[in-house]
Amino acid sequence: MSTPPAQVASLFDHLLELRNRLLRAILGVMIVFCCLVYFAQDIYQYVAQPLLATMPEGSQMIATDVASPFFAPFKLTLVLSLFIAMPFVLYQVWSFVAPGLYSNEKRMIAPLMFGSTLLFYSGIAFAYFLVFPVVFAFFTSVAPEGVVIATDISSYLDFILKLFFAFGAAFEIPIAIILMCWTGITTPDSLREKRPYVVVGAFVIGMLLTPPDIISQTMLAVPMLVLFEVGIIIASFYHKEDEDEDESNNIKENEK
Repeated sequence: MSTPPAQVASLFDHLLELRNRLLRAILGVMIVFCCLVYFAQDIYQYVAQPLLATMPEGSQMIATDVASPFFAPFKLTLVLSLFIAMPFVLYQVWSFVAPGLYSNEKRMIAPLMFGSTLLFYSGIAFAYFLVFPVVFAFFTSVAPEGVVIATDISSYLDFILKLFFAFGAAFEIPIAIILMCWTGITTPDSLREKRPYVVVGAFVIGMLLTPPDIISQTMLAVPMLVLFEVGIIIASFYHKEDEDEDESNNIKENEK
């Protein structure tokens, strides 16, 4: 049985639209990157400041690879460009999926996309301004006597990007909870009953996503637990609205 021409044309149109949205998203990231690449060295210097501020006097960062002085700031600037262009990238995603959503779904998804972006930025800021100074101060303070601290710039970049993504993803917990309750996978009451397991899970995730020290693990787990409670509170409002709407629809059907 052959596929009807109308369905083939519709699929082709969707693929064409997806390609255009992807190209626009990539173009948006590249425009931001072109604006920032001139300041790549300054950006790396700023991001390295939490470590440099805690290193012993007279020590410095090093480059063990010949191309590291160029590629490390270049890579950081590219990732930063993606972070900055994220609202535009999410807008392209929204523009692609919005035509297939119902009006109530559009009212739900739009604030969630805005909230997820804001929470991701908040996670990165939390890691940079609060976690990094504490973690790096701890690491430099426990160095054995006679050991010279000279961190490689590429290793440092990989380390902080891992923490940026870990904290950015962890701060998305409220969005994940709202979506799970909205789709009917779970309910706020059910999540409240599982709170003891969530506490254990938060510390396990903190152990897996952060360096092997209790400080950074705790500084990731505690915000996750707070955000878990915030997600339950927000999901409760959405859940109550859905129940009220369903009850209202049932009353109207009974009156008919």
